[in-house]
Amino acid sequence: MKRNYLMGTAAIAGLLTLAACGGGRTDGTDAAPAEATTEAADEAAAPAEPAAPAAPEVEANGTVIDINMYTRDPDESSGMQVFKPRLVTAKVGDTVRFIPTDPTHQSSSIASMLPEGAAGWEGEINKEVSYVLPKPGIYGYQCVPHYAAGMVGLIIVEGEGMEANLEAAKAASHPGLAGRKFEEIFAEAGI
Repeated sequence: MKRNYLMGTAAIAGLLTLAACGGGRTDGTDAAPAEATTEAADEAAAPAEPAAPAAPEVEANGTVIDINMYTRDPDESSGMQVFKPRLVTAKVGDTVRFIPTDPTHQSSSIASMLPEGAAGWEGEINKEVSYVLPKPGIYGYQCVPHYAAGMVGLIIVEGEGMEANLEAAKAASHPGLAGRKFEEIFAEAGI
């Protein structure tokens, strides 16, 4: 008896929940009248000019630089969790393409190591990601799961103002082995 009562109560509660969620309009719109009024007011208050993009838009120039992601360094038996090459010099408009040669890797920019106004990138595990370099400067990047293990790299984009974020990039704080790896890469770059 008690079981039947509980099942009946659960069924009624479920039906009430469905009824409450299914109260859509039948005139083809999804918004309630108050919501429609708010949306119209928001559109009227919006500026006539679209907002400027956060990063300058740049067209790819056709040059693609491949950076492979490895669990074991193919050139150095003791190397683990590496980007190859880990240091790249490029030009504005070049495309860097990060290739997950081995599984469990991805590439993401490090916000404190980007030129001012440059948007970063965030790749997914085991997926290739490409990024068109929008402006001169220093671009630091990482494999998020292996960042503390020192899986990092650096892109130097040549051009006027390329050293504008150099000191900030060098001063960025990193976990585990990443800081030491960046010191090695900066020394290798001679900057």
